[in-house]
Amino acid sequence: MSQSEQSAMFERILQRYEPVIGLEVHTHLKTASKLFSPAPVEYGRDPNHDVHPIDIGLPGVLPVLNERVVDLAIRLGLATHSTVNLRSVFSRKNYFYPDLPKGYQISQYEEPIVSDGWLEIDHSGGATSADAEGARARQRVGITRAHLEEDAGKSVHDSAVAGSDDTRIDLNRAGVPLLEIVSEPDLRSAEAASAYLKTLRQLLRSIEVSDADMEKGQFRCDANVSLRKRGQTEFGVRTEIKNLNSFANVEGAIRAEIIRQSELLDDGIEVVQATMHFDADRGRTSVMRLKENADDYRYFDDPDLIPLLISKDRIEVIRSEMPELPDEKRARFESQYALSSKDAGLLVAQGGVADFFEATAQNCASSKTAFNWIARDLTKELNEQSIEVEASLCKPEDLAALIGLVESGRLTARNARDLLTDLVSGGGDPEALMAERGLEAVSDSSLIEGFVDEVIASNEAAVESVKGGDDKPLNFLMGKVMQATQGKASPGEVRTRLIEKIRGE
Repeated sequence: MSQSEQSAMFERILQRYEPVIGLEVHTHLKTASKLFSPAPVEYGRDPNHDVHPIDIGLPGVLPVLNERVVDLAIRLGLATHSTVNLRSVFSRKNYFYPDLPKGYQISQYEEPIVSDGWLEIDHSGGATSADAEGARARQRVGITRAHLEEDAGKSVHDSAVAGSDDTRIDLNRAGVPLLEIVSEPDLRSAEAASAYLKTLRQLLRSIEVSDADMEKGQFRCDANVSLRKRGQTEFGVRTEIKNLNSFANVEGAIRAEIIRQSELLDDGIEVVQATMHFDADRGRTSVMRLKENADDYRYFDDPDLIPLLISKDRIEVIRSEMPELPDEKRARFESQYALSSKDAGLLVAQGGVADFFEATAQNCASSKTAFNWIARDLTKELNEQSIEVEASLCKPEDLAALIGLVESGRLTARNARDLLTDLVSGGGDPEALMAERGLEAVSDSSLIEGFVDEVIASNEAAVESVKGGDDKPLNFLMGKVMQATQGKASPGEVRTRLIEKIRGE
């Protein structure tokens, strides 16, 4: 089936059924040690090198709560307009998997640390002819709860990684502090779900609650999906797609599950509540096991942990220390730096790039010029060198100085871009590098005029075409002059001189 045929089929499904989607996000908190033990939280370590007796529940050990996680949870609560509960309780969630050796997970159930909040997202709405939501719109998505829990270990099935065809268990991740953030079933499309996740990830990073690095497993999602007939208000039977670790997989899994459920309903078959697996290669979901309910986990208050009590004063101290939120920063960039909403949003969505822009703009004559260089040229270099802006050796003041050399006519934009490559990887003073490599622009008008005369004299056919009103050969002639000046002449001045000489304008 072609892509256009698939799109048409999906459109027909959405004309009959309305998807109802809720997301459960598990994000690692930004701490140096684990939730209940002093074991370090590190990434890339050899398997089973960051394991503590507390994390695997050896006899005689007692968990001790890491206070840092409480402050980070409060931050998330404040940033999502939620209630930070003054009393919350840790429970034991009982189940056995090979990567959970003590047979239970310490989590929060009936009394979470954060509840009843919301997050506003910007998305296309996944508009169809059935709902006609139109272009991009703001939507408020409810957050039911955010609760603290410890992560389990990791089962490694990849023989290339494990070194064997057997499944190997790595317990380094066991005990790493998590926040599980549960949304209300307010989402109605795969696109909206992806927008929610991107917004939440950006927020977590900006308030320094989590690095939310998806490649490291720090930001994972379970998607709950159900369908109901258009116009109905009662929810259908939901299924849960587990462990989605990329935005593309979230969208693909939700779409695949919508198709699967619609086919069942069209055939008069009931959807069964189940835990689903998404096969990204085949673009299909399949049942892993029938879905457990809360009763199956036999929750009970952890006897080794007293209720967590938070004072109002502590909440207010954390409120006073909160960094600028993404929406606040976007609005400020629009007013302070005269950026469009789109441009400001593009910067804010990239976290550290927004801070880099602000520091660059403060050293530039034009904030718009600073934005253009960052959005176009710096971003290109970072992508090509596969590094984050924080790892770049080009400092904001270096980029501002480079832009200044271009704006003053001392350096062509082309040569400046070549220098930017070296600045990102090696740093340095742009003016010194320009002088060292002999890249300073040719500003002697008589010298430029001499090169123009030479090019005109040796390219009669192109000159005649330009005289006749054809501008295409003009770029060829400009290239010849720029080549003769080793790229040091101002392209604008070269073009002006060529037109003056050829057409007398």
